[in-house]
Amino acid sequence: MDRERRPDPEQLLRQVQAEEEHRRRARLKVFLGYAGGVGKSFRMLDEGRRRRLRGEDVVVGAVQPNPPPEVAALLRTMEVIPCLRVAGVPVMDVEAILLRHPQVCLVDSLAYNNPPGSKNRRRWQDAEQLLDAGISVIATVNLQYIEEQQATIELITGKRVAETVPQSFLSTADEIEVVDAPPEMAVQRSSDAAELGGFERGGEHQLSALRELALLLAAEIVDGQLERYLRRRGIELLWGIHERILVWITPRLNAPTAASMVASGKRNADRFHGELYVAYLDQPDLGPAEKVLLEEMVGYARNAGAHVAGLVGEDEVDPIMEFARAHGITQIFTGHTTREGLWERLLGSALDRLIGAAEGIDVRVFPQSGSV
Repeated sequence: MDRERRPDPEQLLRQVQAEEEHRRRARLKVFLGYAGGVGKSFRMLDEGRRRRLRGEDVVVGAVQPNPPPEVAALLRTMEVIPCLRVAGVPVMDVEAILLRHPQVCLVDSLAYNNPPGSKNRRRWQDAEQLLDAGISVIATVNLQYIEEQQATIELITGKRVAETVPQSFLSTADEIEVVDAPPEMAVQRSSDAAELGGFERGGEHQLSALRELALLLAAEIVDGQLERYLRRRGIELLWGIHERILVWITPRLNAPTAASMVASGKRNADRFHGELYVAYLDQPDLGPAEKVLLEEMVGYARNAGAHVAGLVGEDEVDPIMEFARAHGITQIFTGHTTREGLWERLLGSALDRLIGAAEGIDVRVFPQSGSV
């Protein structure tokens, strides 16, 4: 039992590396708005003000031009590092901030593009440079500027923006907070309503859709924060915040059952804005007909946009569970028949062992007719 509980060297190495990375890097907090006018800049500056009152060294590195009165009033209480003007464009003075080297820098509007000739092309890269130098960053960004969300945003608003921030940068945040103002307030206050699809003309429905998307994105990032926290402490991840569905396929399934499992997995993943995985055991001794059937099933998975993985192992259960634990799977879909042999009745089937091993993970069984 002691040997089973003792972590292996690779697990210890990952834990040490994660802890060193956590200690070395400064902290990033992001205020995420689902649209303009929800009050991100005010929230960011107000947090900076409160941190200063607690004794932290805080400066403002960048803020939107022509701020509203409540934001301008907060700015007057803060130390501001003036932006440079390059070709008429305000650019955060990263070198001045690095020389000043505060504990915390406030960076409004991460999605700004810097003019040609700047050291960094994007403002979020300026913020990343500050983080690498040991300066914590509190920043703001609107949902429509997140690169990976562009296609969905366009479906909702009919608009696509040119300035973007990669979601991978937001995923490094130690804290993300959705500025959750009511949609009707955003319609009244947003200065860029026309750019976002005419919200000033009764666009509360669009804003509600954006708000839901922002909350789901924040939950996904929090899920990543949880995973990093558990890795630093050597704790095995048993579940995730987002639904992550694993469909397990084998040549013993018939094609209609496999198609039904993949289709059901996709519907559930889409419904909860989760991820779909399809995995199979890579068996070199399969016959020609089994290989054709397995390739057909993999084709279903790829057409559904699933992450497809071929696993290696002599027994099915161990590779499935290793994959599920490593990827934070929340549900496993598997097939089963009503026929059982003598060994299955005496020792328990692979399905029985899978259910017994899947502590904290839901297992959904799809029955089919035919032999196993």
